[in-house]
Amino acid sequence: MRLIIEAKDLVHEYYTEDEEGKVESKVRALDGLSVKVDEGEFLVILGHNGSGKSTFAKHLNGILIAKEGVLVVDRLDMAKGENVWKVRENVGMVFQNPDNQIVATIVEEDVAFGVENLGVPADEIRKRVDGALDTVGMSEFKRMSPNQLSGGQKQRIAIAGIIAMQPKCIIFDESTAMLDPIGRRQVMDTMTMLNKEFGITIIHITHYMEEAILADRIIVMDKGKVYLEGTPREVFKNVEDIRAIGLDVPDATYLVYLLNKRGLRIDPSILTTEEAVQALLKLR
Repeated sequence: MRLIIEAKDLVHEYYTEDEEGKVESKVRALDGLSVKVDEGEFLVILGHNGSGKSTFAKHLNGILIAKEGVLVVDRLDMAKGENVWKVRENVGMVFQNPDNQIVATIVEEDVAFGVENLGVPADEIRKRVDGALDTVGMSEFKRMSPNQLSGGQKQRIAIAGIIAMQPKCIIFDESTAMLDPIGRRQVMDTMTMLNKEFGITIIHITHYMEEAILADRIIVMDKGKVYLEGTPREVFKNVEDIRAIGLDVPDATYLVYLLNKRGLRIDPSILTTEEAVQALLKLR
C-alpha cells in the first residue's frame, strides 16, 4: 500500500494570552510528531484534551502549518502554500458541531456547496449530490431544511457534502461527540461503509472506546507525541499505560484486566462483551 499521509518530526507551537491580551506562555501542541497513514486505512486517534490530536488533524487539511518538520499529504508537501488547496480537494474534514458546517437553507444546496467551489459543471454537480445523499441514506431529505433534521442526520449531510467532492481521505474531528447514541451509530456506520465499500481513508478522532475498536489501527497521543500505536487489540491490552494518561479502555477489556489481577488467565486483548463472555465460559 502507498502512504497517503507521512508526517515526520512535526512541531506546532502557539501562545496563550492573559485577560489583558498579553502573552502568558508558549504551548508546544505538536512536539516532534511522526505518523504514517496508508491509503484506504481506518485510523483512530485517541488522546486527552490538549494531547495535540485535533491540532494534527488541522495540519492534514492545511488549516494549520507546522513550524518545523515535514508533512506530505497525497504526495504533496504541505509546507508549500500552493499545495494546500490541492490537498483540500482530496482530504475532507467533518467537525464536531454539525450546525457549524451547514451553510445553506436546503439540504441538497448544502451538499452542493463544496463541489460548486471546485468549479464542477452543473450536470456533474447534480449527479454527485444525488449520489452522495444516497450513499449516506439521506436522499429523502434533500429538499428539507437542515433545521428540521436531528444532530446525526445533520452530521450525515455534512459527510455527504464531503463525499460529493470525491476525496481520498476524510478526517472526522470528534464528529460524534455532540450526538446521541443513535446519531453516533449512524455516523459510525457511514464511516465504516465509506472505508470498506469505497476505499476512502478514514481518520477518526474520538473519546469513545467502542468506536475506536472498529479501526484498523489506533494512535494514542500524549503531549504532542505518539504514546502508543497498533491494532485495537495491541493498544488496549496496555490498560495501565492508557489509564496513566487519563484515558479509558473498552469496558470488557477493563473487566478482563481486573479478573487477571485476581489470578484468572484470560486473553488481555479482549475488546467486546461477547468476547469476554466466551472467554469466561471456557473457564468453567
